[in-house]
Amino acid sequence: MNIPNSLTLLRMLLVPAIIWLILSNQMYPAFIVFLLAGVTDALDGFIAKQFDMVTPLGTYLDPLADKILLVSIYVTLGIQADLPSWLVILVVSRDFLIVGGILLTFLLSLNVTILPSKLSKLNTFCQILLAACVLADAGLEIGVGSIVAGLVYVVALTTILSGIAYTLQWFRQNGTQTGTK
Repeated sequence: MNIPNSLTLLRMLLVPAIIWLILSNQMYPAFIVFLLAGVTDALDGFIAKQFDMVTPLGTYLDPLADKILLVSIYVTLGIQADLPSWLVILVVSRDFLIVGGILLTFLLSLNVTILPSKLSKLNTFCQILLAACVLADAGLEIGVGSIVAGLVYVVALTTILSGIAYTLQWFRQNGTQTGTK
């Protein structure tokens, strides 16, 4: 297990702590642990690329850790009514769509490669930023409610667009393999 993969596993292990802190209404510590998770995300990618430590395990583990972190945070913030339910449903549904497409590809033995686009990376960044702002606002009481309100709609828009883009990418590649278009 190399350093980047260890950092990714650490990020996954931080998720239950963040969830517990949010559910215990300890938003400042939740914000700090969330920031720590973000640092591990940035570090694992940097170290893997700069020191040629990219592994097949890491290419699967890193996006999985991101999904686990973000889905868990969004569901928990939705339960606590810190995020609107409709947004939580939208974000979780998109991620289920992506994971479902990957599973279907595997089950059907298709040779489909779905790569993250700039739009999906923007969506992930916006989701992280929104979660960080909600936690910071609740934990530090810094009054960014209007920013949070705007980010909710930015996350919704980028979630919808990236979900459509992933779906089109999958169908384009799948249609090529089955002889349909």
